[in-house]
Amino acid sequence: MTILTVTHKTVYRYSVPVAFGEHRFMFRPRDSHDLRLLDTALVMSPPGQVRWLFDVFGNSIAVAEIEGEANELAVTSSFRAQHYPLPVQAVALEPYAEHYPFSYGAEEVIDLGRTAERHYPDPEHAIDLWARPFLDAAPDRGTLAILLAITRAIHEQFDYSRREAIGTQDPVETLKTRSGTCRDFALFMMEAVRSLGFAARFVSGYLYDEKLIAGGGETLVGGGETHAWVQIYLPGAGWVEFDPTNALAGSRNLIRVAVTRDPAQAIPLSGSFTGPAGSFLGMSVEVEVKAEAAPAQARAR
Repeated sequence: MTILTVTHKTVYRYSVPVAFGEHRFMFRPRDSHDLRLLDTALVMSPPGQVRWLFDVFGNSIAVAEIEGEANELAVTSSFRAQHYPLPVQAVALEPYAEHYPFSYGAEEVIDLGRTAERHYPDPEHAIDLWARPFLDAAPDRGTLAILLAITRAIHEQFDYSRREAIGTQDPVETLKTRSGTCRDFALFMMEAVRSLGFAARFVSGYLYDEKLIAGGGETLVGGGETHAWVQIYLPGAGWVEFDPTNALAGSRNLIRVAVTRDPAQAIPLSGSFTGPAGSFLGMSVEVEVKAEAAPAQARAR
């Protein structure tokens, strides 16, 4: 168990004072068996009225009505939580799902719904052709071995690159260019495993890099900003985390905030403003993840 403090600050800047429309924030994780929230805070400047709701996926959403006009909007979200990560070695599947292919149970298929369907055009079946060789390469077609091989292959074959453009790259384009952001890689992996019949979801959250926090230098890609990865549903284990950007499996380094069917549904902050054309000057994002020692009683368990 690790106690983590996450601070996420976003600042929008304008050349003249502008009025702000409704803003939606997706910063707060759900309290669960692997992440127990201890403290949370949301601070805005200018201030505003905030109401909370759950979206269709059960993610926690803050909706803000911001008061007055200003030439800067600053939003700082923070939370402190106990993290109980599950290593991939602890993932236990139902015997019938340990080897590929397998079928989801009738009681699962209904609720998995569109998470098992392809969402993006692939007229030449390029993603299918990329994914299928992993089936026979895995010993005994082991389910976890296949998924781990796909995770590692994206990390090894594709180049990570930050992109200023809003949104997520089409998965076929990601395959063609062999480059993209963490969001692009997550979406590509979702489509790749969906082509094999797996149910997959998009995850937005934060990356916890022990070496960076300990002062040993950053070794994982995606620290200092929001991060994205994939959950794949495996009978017996449920939704299991895979991070193709860093070739990680299990939740050890991953702090989950939002889970959605598609990346477009997991935007950390969205909103509008009213002001002169060209008045928007830009934005900055700062994310800091800190760790503290676990209490003695927790370490003794």
